[in-house]
Amino acid sequence: MKITLSNIKNTEGLFERINKCKGKVELITNEGDVLNMKSKLSQIIMVANLLDNPIIKEMQLKFYEEEDFKNMMNFLMSGDKSLGKE
Repeated sequence: MKITLSNIKNTEGLFERINKCKGKVELITNEGDVLNMKSKLSQIIMVANLLDNPIIKEMQLKFYEEEDFKNMMNFLMSGDKSLGKE
């Protein structure tokens, strides 16, 4: 299951939600690279990139567990205006 997020400002909240996932979560870059977002190293690389640009314009996440996908959707729909499409 994949989800495309855009205009992400609350990256801390996003990482917290990803860390709560039980299964594998991957970030698929525009170049087609796949990063394991449960990996602290991948998160550190992403945070380092955010220092230059603190708002993620668009990213695609792939979930391997339906429960994780549903939890992310609930998080996005819960009214956190700084995370998700605006």
